[in-house]
Amino acid sequence: MPITSSAKKALRASKKKQVFNIRRKTAIDRASKAFAALVTEKKAKEAGVALQALYKALDKAAKTNFIKKNTASRMKSRAAAKIKALAK
Repeated sequence: MPITSSAKKALRASKKKQVFNIRRKTAIDRASKAFAALVTEKKAKEAGVALQALYKALDKAAKTNFIKKNTASRMKSRAAAKIKALAK
């Protein structure tokens, strides 16, 4: 357990951040799994809607520095490529 007051404050802050980080992670995971399921079922229209939800989750995570900007960009690019391949 922390002893100094600054360490106690850091622990409180990290616990608050943990809640937000878990929320961001679950949002990304749910959106990506829903998108992947629709792509495997070859439902292009529904996958397009799920792609927007995935973009939103990734952008919010990148904005709060949960993931890096380039990581979000790479994930979005790969998802868009899957939609494009599905449309062919």
